[in-house]
Amino acid sequence: MAIRMLTLEDLDLSGKRVFLRVDINTPIHPETGALIEQARLEEAAQTIARLSKSKVVVGSHQGRVGRPDYTSLAKHAEALSGILGKAVSFVPDVFGPEALREIDSMEAGEILVLDNLRFTAEENQEYRPVDAERTFLVSRLKGHVDACVLDAFSTAHRSSPTIVGFAELVPTCAGLTVAKELRMLDKVLGVEKGPYVTVLGGAKVSDRLEAIDALVANNRADRVLLCGVVGLVFLKAAGMYRGSLGIESEQKHVMKARQLIDEDPERFAMPVDVAIKVDGGRRDVDVKSLAGQGAVLDIGPKTVEKYEKFIKGAGTVFMSGPPGAFEWKEFSFGTESLLKAMASSLATTIISGGHLSSALRKYGIHDQVDHISTAGGALVQYLAGRRLPLVDALERASDKWGPRKLQAVSQAEKPGAGRA
Repeated sequence: MAIRMLTLEDLDLSGKRVFLRVDINTPIHPETGALIEQARLEEAAQTIARLSKSKVVVGSHQGRVGRPDYTSLAKHAEALSGILGKAVSFVPDVFGPEALREIDSMEAGEILVLDNLRFTAEENQEYRPVDAERTFLVSRLKGHVDACVLDAFSTAHRSSPTIVGFAELVPTCAGLTVAKELRMLDKVLGVEKGPYVTVLGGAKVSDRLEAIDALVANNRADRVLLCGVVGLVFLKAAGMYRGSLGIESEQKHVMKARQLIDEDPERFAMPVDVAIKVDGGRRDVDVKSLAGQGAVLDIGPKTVEKYEKFIKGAGTVFMSGPPGAFEWKEFSFGTESLLKAMASSLATTIISGGHLSSALRKYGIHDQVDHISTAGGALVQYLAGRRLPLVDALERASDKWGPRKLQAVSQAEKPGAGRA
């Protein structure tokens, strides 16, 4: 069903101070602190470029409190400058006096990146829209911006203040990424068909377990192919792996996986062999022989062969998270093989997450997949038929600031308006 939303074409933003909420949350190298890939930055740059006559105030989060990637956006601003080919300013503040002074002194065409929004306590919480409007973060920024552009589809499932708080306070519309995502998904979902095969990899176990619940509940996961760390969690839940995985809340995740297996054992396909790192190289081992002798960094060839058969027989394939550490050539086999199986299948194919987007470009097959999104959890929730707070915000904004309403506001602001 089409979303009611205003787009950049519906608002005159020339010369206006625009708060642009993007998601440039980027993988960070744990040792050097460098940004590993730029997919989300490149997406954000497209909307920034489209706002070339505005005063663009860029807001994003990075990482989560207490994690290694919870850091400043100074390097993101530098990367955006390189992508755009023009100066991008950065302020180590979010809504304090320094940030507000910088915003108020901007000229048309300038770009200012605020620091990590999650450096403020409020952005780490979720709110009802009416409560989000009253947060210090939103209430202080709203007096210094004229409009809001929501372009953070990958954070669309979070009702944080900067996602849901501005919609009825200032004219708000969708950015290029969000508008494209919603239109493409509407088109893709119009031709989807069963059976539905979901491939889940990567290291975000809690997100993958949440995805399984959502997709199964909406009949969008007839078969779930497990790999990555979540694959090891299920192997441990099934009693085929006895070592420690060394992940946060490990026992809780294993218990959840055990519950899922007990409820519907035929739905889940687990690796039969994996690749471990031994003496700096790759060694493929049967999961029955897995005894913690090396780090598991990929699925093995027998698992790839098994999973390819499911993909080839699918009507719709959704993949989130890489099967292995594809950044290293010796552990890229699983990721490359499954992505190429999707690209050559007759199924409707949907790829989720920045890492897989980068992998598709690396293997030169990005144009052979029906839809590629840098979003993860938000895309899962949308595919599962759940309402997204960002989409709700856009619909509320459309009702509040539609063209006729904006025209009425403009007339009311003219000198003498409303006088007899």
